[in-house]
Amino acid sequence: MSGELAGHLVLVVEDEPLVAFHVQEFLKGAGARVLLAHALPSARVHARHPELSAAVLDHGLKTDDTSEICTILKERDIPFVLYSGYSNVQGDCADGELVPKPAPPHILVATLAGALKEQPRPPIN
Repeated sequence: MSGELAGHLVLVVEDEPLVAFHVQEFLKGAGARVLLAHALPSARVHARHPELSAAVLDHGLKTDDTSEICTILKERDIPFVLYSGYSNVQGDCADGELVPKPAPPHILVATLAGALKEQPRPPIN
């Protein structure tokens, strides 16, 4: 992968450890720095990180969904991609681009890079 996400800090919210690991590695391979959250409490904290550029969210977590995180990100004008098996998302989560699981890594990275171009935030150097 190229440096499409170089300098960007990306939040990944995913409750399946193996999937989280792979997404993290895809994003790092594209140059991103990654914050990882497996549950809502840590996702809430990371979603407010001052250097956050974008996020990749699994909509359906084991005990909840990421609607609250979508709202935080939308309020902060931070683009996000839903990497999820759920296709019927509503509310603020509907503002995110949906990439159905499983998807090739380059599709996820390209979708996130496209979202960043639509809502540019300066990368952190």
